Amino acid sequence: MRDARRALDAGAFSVDEFWLAQTERIARLDPQLHCYLHRPADTAAPLPTDAVLGGLPFALKDNMNLAGTPTTCASRLLEGYVSPYDATAAAQLVAAGGRYLGKTNMDEFAMGSSCEHSAAGPTRNPWDLERSPGGSSGGAAAAVAADLAPFALGSDTGGSIRQPAAFCGVVGVKPSYGRVSRHGLVAFASSLDQIGPLTKNVEDAARVLELIMGHDPADATTLRAPVPSLLPETERGVAGLRLGLPDGLDALPMDATVRAAWLDAAAALEREGARRVRVELPSLGQAVAIYALVANAEASSNLARFDGIRYGRRAAADDLETMLTRSRGRGFGAEVKRRILLGTFALASGYYEDYYLRAQRWRARLAEEFAAAFAACDAILLPTAPTPAFRLGEKLDDPLDMYLSDLFTLPASLAGLPAASVPTALAGGLPLGMQVVTRALDEPMLIRVAAALERCFPFAALRRDAVDRALGETS
Repeated sequence: MRDARRALDAGAFSVDEFWLAQTERIARLDPQLHCYLHRPADTAAPLPTDAVLGGLPFALKDNMNLAGTPTTCASRLLEGYVSPYDATAAAQLVAAGGRYLGKTNMDEFAMGSSCEHSAAGPTRNPWDLERSPGGSSGGAAAAVAADLAPFALGSDTGGSIRQPAAFCGVVGVKPSYGRVSRHGLVAFASSLDQIGPLTKNVEDAARVLELIMGHDPADATTLRAPVPSLLPETERGVAGLRLGLPDGLDALPMDATVRAAWLDAAAALEREGARRVRVELPSLGQAVAIYALVANAEASSNLARFDGIRYGRRAAADDLETMLTRSRGRGFGAEVKRRILLGTFALASGYYEDYYLRAQRWRARLAEEFAAAFAACDAILLPTAPTPAFRLGEKLDDPLDMYLSDLFTLPASLAGLPAASVPTALAGGLPLGMQVVTRALDEPMLIRVAAALERCFPFAALRRDAVDRALGETS
């Protein structure tokens, strides 16, 4: 996005030429990767070039509405559904001169960590086609990493922007809860879902965030806080900042390469002038259990509307109960059914206090621990994922192992905090991402530290060369 904008401004090529080159690359490479579920006709009228985005294309995860385009959430249940209205975040990009490039693949209804739970089949990681791109925004992350989109919007419930960003070697940002409107985003877990950007660099992430943040009358959960200017933060550096590293991380499952990269990233920021401090987040290891109960309870309620009557394909039957059972039974995939059952159980009479209410108390405790930690530091550094990208199919038969992929991203989601993943290292030829977490509404600090981390570990050329080699694009 940044480099394309500079080339356009210098007259190296026109917006139409850029669009043509982008669509030709998608036609050539997407059959290998399967990033896109839907593409528009390439006959759309060019947009004004004097707007902020100036006609640059963008991709949307397939759980965001854009009027006149399919929105399927990668589910058989919503096959053929066409959005009648725009998600606010998508409309803001179009208003800024962005040009819709297509809807990207995802885990069905955003439930998954590998982009394999898609009714349309998995997306492949552009660094290694036998590996997962992460989930659930795996299609969006792979598209950005493979230069099949300058940038994309994903959604993050428990790490679904940051974990695929780490697996694919791009930047992914989950803003504070309430910073970006969820209007037009198909709900998975309403108290956790957030829309955010997947980009090639931190500067692009800052530009996109500036466009989509802000209060939306159509979403009562958006905040009325002023929208900060983020671009200047990319140049400020981290001299004098306090960088928090949680104690006890070694007790959690983490690949040795990830641990080494985490310590390298902390040391690099120290060389830039940050001061390392130890912080306590004792409930970090409980995040998977808390999330499993809270998110799935909300999902079981949100997905009740997909019944073949209000939304979704209706199965033929002679009576109402059979029709409902067949519509949902045939429409939902195995992972969605598993989560609906778990969430419904947690909310059931007799179990509500033991499971759902208890999980909410642990969630509040985790948020209090973050608040205490931020009394001692300006930003917290965590790994984004406990391992590099795993092989496709490797974790499909072990749901708990799959859920552990989000071990380090879940805490910020449960506490409603902004967090960003930045690629910093390679392990066996695969990218590793480090995660920056800051106080609620402190996106300026988030971008400041993320940009400093990016300067310590330049990754763009490395990504481009590795991905082109994997895709057979070497010249």
